[in-house]
Amino acid sequence: MTAEPRFLPGRFSGLSIKLIATIIAVIFAVEIVVFLPSIANYRASWLDDRLRVGVVAARVLDAVPDVMAIPRNLTDRLLNSAGADAIVYRREGQSQLIELADAQTPTVAVTADMRLRDPMTLIAGAIDTLLGGGGRTLRIVGEGDLNSSLVELLMSERPLRRDVFAYSRDFFLISLIIAAITAVTLYVLVSRLFIRPVRRLTENMLAYRQAPENASLIIIPSQRRDEIGIVERELGAMEQDLFSMLRQRRHLADLGLAVAKINHDLRNTLTSAQLLSDQVATLDDPEVQRLAPRLVTTLDKAIGFAQSVLDYGRESAAPPVPGPVDLRSLIEDAAFDARLVGHPSIAFSNGAPERLRINVDAAQLARVFVNLLKNAREALEAVTAPVAAPAVRVEVSRSDAGLTIAVLDNGPGLPPRARANLFVAFEGSARAGGTGLGLAIAREQVEAHGGQLQWIEQPAGTRFEVTLPASTVLA
Repeated sequence: MTAEPRFLPGRFSGLSIKLIATIIAVIFAVEIVVFLPSIANYRASWLDDRLRVGVVAARVLDAVPDVMAIPRNLTDRLLNSAGADAIVYRREGQSQLIELADAQTPTVAVTADMRLRDPMTLIAGAIDTLLGGGGRTLRIVGEGDLNSSLVELLMSERPLRRDVFAYSRDFFLISLIIAAITAVTLYVLVSRLFIRPVRRLTENMLAYRQAPENASLIIIPSQRRDEIGIVERELGAMEQDLFSMLRQRRHLADLGLAVAKINHDLRNTLTSAQLLSDQVATLDDPEVQRLAPRLVTTLDKAIGFAQSVLDYGRESAAPPVPGPVDLRSLIEDAAFDARLVGHPSIAFSNGAPERLRINVDAAQLARVFVNLLKNAREALEAVTAPVAAPAVRVEVSRSDAGLTIAVLDNGPGLPPRARANLFVAFEGSARAGGTGLGLAIAREQVEAHGGQLQWIEQPAGTRFEVTLPASTVLA
């Protein structure tokens, strides 16, 4: 079967671009977390500078006697140095105001109370400055240099907003440079340590999947001792095992084809020899009459062995096709095919209940019971010591686990060699000349139905149990 082609991801969909994007996103997220308190501190410092100028102006106001008027040029210079339109100085319940001559009455004002220095208030004020319009009037409130004194500055918010934006722009550019340098450095490092080895592994797996029998595509592990090195070594070992397995499978397939052809020709030859032996058996020569039965038996065994090998080679891997089947009739037909019905010396008992229907593949399950019943018959026929009332019977029982169908005989039981290799093809035969294929095939067919085929040890005789799931029972 030809493997479907696979391709590596593109330049903008692989690990590299995802890694760079992730690094930059994380750096910017960190920078945002750092930016908020930084811009808040910058805004607070800017406001504190203006407030200190206001405190100096308040000292001047406090130093001038109340009976004297402050010259206009002095007040304008104080206000221009603070960048304010007006300064209010409050002390001991009294207020003093100086303002520019052309000062306008503010329409929209926002208060910055520098007595509140908690981080959340500072951050909220910085965000408000960035997002708010530049046409508002800023009211800065702070403590004076004397007890219980307050200083207020009224000024346009535009200078603060302009400086805050300039600081934010510089911060962003520096952050971008740091993010780029960090991303490139981490990318180069991670690319050498992870991306390139992973890409090498991916390319190897894609190439090897297309041609698993090409030994030159088996990956050569590096000398790394970390997880990547372990993956490389395990992948190389797996590809080595897969290469050997595929090579062995091809050899076995070729050998099996040759054996099947030889076996087919051998079976035809043995069949012809059997016909000749049947004719020889009709001769009146005493020596021929003595040797003919042994020749016929030997030829029958050889033909049976050849046929069983051919049947095993033709065994289909198709799943069973379930359908409603009467269990008693199925066992009765299997007993007939196994030559138990009407046997001159072996009694057969069918213990399946009447009208018990199961949902199974009739052909496959019939083959299972033909094999089990045939094995029981041959075991009783091959006994050397006489068995009292030789019999084969089938017992059926139901439980919550499912339906159990047991095939029993009162023969000598299984020999130790057969018990040790039960259900193993070519090794699990209980009789001389057998192949052991029957039980191996029967177990595969029972397991394909979701059931189990087991040999149950008992003091005398042989007992095999076929257990089918409860879902197979129809009535």
